[in-house]
Amino acid sequence: KSNGQWNASRVYELFPRLAERRKNDATQLSGGEQQMLAIGRALLVHPKLIIMDEPSEGLAPRIVDELVKTILKLADEGVRILLVEQNLGVATAIAERHLVMIAGEIAAELTSEQLTSEPELQRRYLGVEPLAEHA
Repeated sequence: KSNGQWNASRVYELFPRLAERRKNDATQLSGGEQQMLAIGRALLVHPKLIIMDEPSEGLAPRIVDELVKTILKLADEGVRILLVEQNLGVATAIAERHLVMIAGEIAAELTSEQLTSEPELQRRYLGVEPLAEHA
């Protein structure tokens, strides 16, 4: 299945919930289902790269967990993903490299390990209290 060919059946395999709701209008879908639909539609045109702009925003934690698993599955299948994400937990769960932008400029390139283990980097580049201090 990693041949890069996407069709509706394959999207429904990836997102069974969409198959269940396929007769519904998109406006009747939940936020998570709308996110699934957006990703599915993008896959149907066989992109070389999918840009996801804050896909976890406004979603329930359980749906965010499902979304992370799906994005990782797509990456394993060779789909290239550029993720723009403010949720540090989501970003570090998905991405290998992180570019931190400040005022439209790339301020740093960091690994997930650096972002999650170095409190000073979290303060300096992300303006957040370190993850470890919230545990």
